[in-house]
Amino acid sequence: MPDERLNFKDMCARFDVTPRTLRYYEYIELLQPDREGRARFYGKREIARMKLILRGRKFGFPLEDIRQWLDIYDNQGGDVQLHEWIDHADRQLAELHEQKRQVDEAIEELRGIRNDTAQSLGLPLV
Repeated sequence: MPDERLNFKDMCARFDVTPRTLRYYEYIELLQPDREGRARFYGKREIARMKLILRGRKFGFPLEDIRQWLDIYDNQGGDVQLHEWIDHADRQLAELHEQKRQVDEAIEELRGIRNDTAQSLGLPLV
């Protein structure tokens, strides 16, 4: 796999993304495939960038934050990127903890209402 290159279709399949998503990432310049005529080819750099993009999306980061990390890496290298990543990660962790608290609160409220209704009908509680 030293010179791995994926065409457009293979890139979509490998990362389980739609063609529309992949074209959008190109449009907003997160990815810059090599072009040969109308064909697009994604080398090691673009494959690595795609992994980072999808990881960032999985953790709930907006694409603009992901773009900034990729730009920092391209222009300034590792340490600056890592410090920036830590700052963003800390903020995202706080946001996810708040979302979890809100979901836990909603679950408990719904469970209470459900159990009150079930109890009035003589059904088992959960």
